[in-house]
Amino acid sequence: MAEDITQEEWQDLISNDDNAVILDVRTEEEVVDGFIPDMIHIDIRLGQGFLDKVEELDKTKNYYVYCRSGGRSAQACTLMDQMGFNTTYNLLGGFMNWDGETAQ
Repeated sequence: MAEDITQEEWQDLISNDDNAVILDVRTEEEVVDGFIPDMIHIDIRLGQGFLDKVEELDKTKNYYVYCRSGGRSAQACTLMDQMGFNTTYNLLGGFMNWDGETAQ
């Protein structure tokens, strides 16, 4: 079941989660501008390509999903729920409002 979480909740949860996977669903161009470290990137705009790549992921892990503002990642979480993923978290406000650690 997808859950919308704040940046603070994200950082609290992920710091104690040995089963965490960070998933960035933005475009390649957006990722170039910076990203949350240790993420996997699968662009939701790939449509079926996105679904195919996500299907290869381990459904028992906990997915922390983000995009630029929180809209596409919410959609990704819904799709992942429908595909049988156990736990997905959507970052409210997305990368645009992220003030945690970033990489380029």
